[in-house]
Amino acid sequence: MAKRLVVFNHKGGVSKTTSAYNIGWMIAKNHRVLLVDADSQCNLTALILGDDFEKYYSEDETKAQNIKDGVSAAFDGKPIPISAVSCSSPVRCPNLCVLAGHANLSEYDAALTFAQTSNNAITTLQNLPGAFAELIRLTEIRYDIEFTIIDLNPSLSSINQNLFLIANAFIIPTNPDPFSIKALETLKAVLPRWVLWKRSSIELFENSAYPIPVGTPKFLGTLIQRFNIRKGKAARPYRDNIAEIKATVSNEVFAAFSGAGMTLSAAEYGALVGENYCLGEIPDFQGLLPKSYEAGVPVFELTDEEIRETGPILEGFQERRAFFLKQFEEISEKVVSGMAHA
Repeated sequence: MAKRLVVFNHKGGVSKTTSAYNIGWMIAKNHRVLLVDADSQCNLTALILGDDFEKYYSEDETKAQNIKDGVSAAFDGKPIPISAVSCSSPVRCPNLCVLAGHANLSEYDAALTFAQTSNNAITTLQNLPGAFAELIRLTEIRYDIEFTIIDLNPSLSSINQNLFLIANAFIIPTNPDPFSIKALETLKAVLPRWVLWKRSSIELFENSAYPIPVGTPKFLGTLIQRFNIRKGKAARPYRDNIAEIKATVSNEVFAAFSGAGMTLSAAEYGALVGENYCLGEIPDFQGLLPKSYEAGVPVFELTDEEIRETGPILEGFQERRAFFLKQFEEISEKVVSGMAHA
């Protein structure tokens, strides 16, 4: 059975999608990985499909192969069961599949909210809470998936709650700014409340066509990213915010998650992230990012030919590429290790 990881923060602009893409690509070097795009902006899907993105949603063969149409049998009351959807893979990473997103996925949020708060009083809605889990499960089986990474949109919607609760583990990406601190304060209250809802409600849906999977998502750690480097470390404006994020997670957020049974053991964290619960500090990609978008690969996969520079400029890019390669190798190893315990 595949292990599932959610990359989530309800604060926007924290590089959720980029993190899911880079970590997923790196893990897919040795494992079969499914990326689930649950953000209506569909940026993760666009990263995988590249120039074929718009065509994917217009051609008859592929336009219904996405997360929204995948669960439409349940949400639209169709007399057919949910089935796996077809997924696409990048040429240079065939072990990586994407369950494409849909711009109108949020249309199902209201119905899911009713289903998850009606205490099963409305029988026509009883199959909705388990629908996304069933779609992902069948797609995992179809593609022999070992790890699934779910990219959520920046909100506290019912769809996000549902997808968060069917995962084995989660990562919280952050930026070193005061708004990330405020977001962490919200998450330490909301995520345990979501878990409490699942524990109190799961039996209500155990006889539905698509039961909710058992289990509690475990916190693997944070990512701190999108900051500039000066002399080998974060530039001065970011340092205090990085320290505050680590302190907030260590002293407040972790305690809230632990109280809800959402954490690993102390020994498992010791080998994973240490006392700050930070999986990695990822500086800004700077000039590598537009080149990676053009090539359709992560920054650490760019070839010298795709960098298209010479001399000292090329050498500078090569150094940064090597830095990010090592960094994402380490982060991905930690994620795989943490998922084994989740």
